Amino acid sequence: MALRAVVFDYGMVLTGQPDKKAHDEMVRITGLPVDRFEALYWADRHAYDEGTLSGITFWQKFLRDSDIDLPASAVEELNRWDARMWTTENPAMVAWQHALKQSNFRTAILSNMGDSVHESITAAFPWIANFDVLVWSYQIRLAKPDPAIYSHTLAQLKTEPAETLFLDDKRENIQTALALGMRALQFSTVERLRSDLIAAGLDDELPLPA
Repeated sequence: MALRAVVFDYGMVLTGQPDKKAHDEMVRITGLPVDRFEALYWADRHAYDEGTLSGITFWQKFLRDSDIDLPASAVEELNRWDARMWTTENPAMVAWQHALKQSNFRTAILSNMGDSVHESITAAFPWIANFDVLVWSYQIRLAKPDPAIYSHTLAQLKTEPAETLFLDDKRENIQTALALGMRALQFSTVERLRSDLIAAGLDDELPLPA
């Protein structure tokens, strides 16, 4: 079955590395050691991505769990820096999406995403509107690797799993896509993606990233 669509994860695929200054500012505001900050930051990230928590309630819970008493203004500042940390881009992958569209492939973003980060990236990056389908986890209360969010994306694209290539940096998310019958590649770098596409024989079906 011929390939008709490519689905991109957002973070670490369409983005560059997280903004280090933003990360350092969040650590500074909390006053926590980095390892403690990281443990608390990731503990409830899935709940944020699923929409159970908003950006503000995520940081309120973070501070409660860390026994830190900070004013509401600090919560708002943490939320702003958090959104800024993920407002980066990978120009080569953005250019590849454009090349795919020029070659008549349908494209989608399927991303675990919280509300404040989503607001930040859509304000900063007009190219996001160039995708045919946008699936942000918090909006539908589902998050990867739940198979239901992949099925939702396929339904929006109107493609079969075997017609759809999925790219993500996390192995567990790739495994769900493969289990559903999608074609899937774990992303690390543009150079590795080129090699993986060629190894999979997909260079005959779609343009390669530059």
